[in-house]
Amino acid sequence: MPIQILMPALSPTMTEGALAKWLKKEGDKVKSGDIIAEIETDKATMEFEAVDEGTIGKILVAEGTQGVKVNQPIALMLAQGESPSALTSPFVTAVPPAPPRAAAPTPAPAVVAAPVAVPAVVASAPAKTMPAASVAAGARIFASPLARRIAKDAGIDLARLAGSGPHGRIIQVDVEKAKAGGAPAGAKAPSGVTVAQIGPAYREVPLNNFRKITARRLTEAKQTIPHFYLTIDCTIDKLLALRAEVNARLAEQKVDAKVSVNDFVIRAVALALKQVPGANASFTETAIREYTEIDISVAVATPNGLITPIIKHADQKSLVAISTEMKALAAKARDGKLRPEEFQGGGFTISNLGMYGVRQFEAIINPPQGCILAVGAGEQRAVVKDGALAIATQMSCTLSVDHRVVDGALGAQFFRAFKPLIEEPLSLLL
Repeated sequence: MPIQILMPALSPTMTEGALAKWLKKEGDKVKSGDIIAEIETDKATMEFEAVDEGTIGKILVAEGTQGVKVNQPIALMLAQGESPSALTSPFVTAVPPAPPRAAAPTPAPAVVAAPVAVPAVVASAPAKTMPAASVAAGARIFASPLARRIAKDAGIDLARLAGSGPHGRIIQVDVEKAKAGGAPAGAKAPSGVTVAQIGPAYREVPLNNFRKITARRLTEAKQTIPHFYLTIDCTIDKLLALRAEVNARLAEQKVDAKVSVNDFVIRAVALALKQVPGANASFTETAIREYTEIDISVAVATPNGLITPIIKHADQKSLVAISTEMKALAAKARDGKLRPEEFQGGGFTISNLGMYGVRQFEAIINPPQGCILAVGAGEQRAVVKDGALAIATQMSCTLSVDHRVVDGALGAQFFRAFKPLIEEPLSLLL
């Protein structure tokens, strides 16, 4: 009997994936450990290794197919010495077909009496009132008493409306929409009239699996996690001076590395979590899970959306080591080549939009973590020093906190440990 090759679950949140590319074709022999396909998960495009040895007998899911459920058969493998005739057995026909990629939806029946012209660019002009011509003279109009009264008071001709109630009955909401000036659902148009699309012109970018999962997880996070926010301003003039000196020394020694402000922030967060381990935690239904290792997730923008590669044991690494590792992880993230262990897990996340000039923002927590630090741009601001007005370079940092894990006092303790490390950065080199 042929061996089923199933769509693998390559991440904890993966329920379906896309078969990005087949690296083996029908008739090819494979050994255990051979890369046979590339699978697009909810996080990245990953290589899929064969577990068994044999010959690819039949490919069931075409290259490029999206929405393939986990554990759905994607191919059949013939064991050594097995006849190709086994592929025509009832076993094969029982395999559910893979959904086609981006199949065109069946057009819905037109709601207008005449065909609607489709312009090259969607019209953005407001919809015009249509003449009453869609209901034959003397025909009965089905409408609720309340809808009739509202229509009469507003001077709206019910013959021009199409009802959204049972059996096309006009109800209150249909009249209210017409009263507000919007086209009611299912509005009837007379023969020969083209209905314009309300709103500006647009184009649609199909959602890939990555963005679908990200959208679902962020929505769940915002709806189910009780967020609260703490903000501080850090003076970073000493940090910028130290960064310039460090990079100058690296250039003199011809070391292929350049330390960024974000690298300092990662190191400072790691050392602050070492002092305040309660902020390096997540919520479960039975306990608060406090992590004993300091693994920092860092948000990276990719063409497919955000992903958070992890600097593991960040408290044990130097600034240069963090910088080198972060650059390598960011490059792999943008190419969709991160391995699962490089983005799954982490106890605390950093999201930095300072390089885009964003002064301050509040980030959404990356579940199941309890905290995420949003870092803004360093900019010169007027400050009061020793009772006198002065100029200092300041950077706003906002901590988004899961109140089930970290309360206000614990969040403040984290910032009390973090701020001195940023403002007196020499300790970050030790």
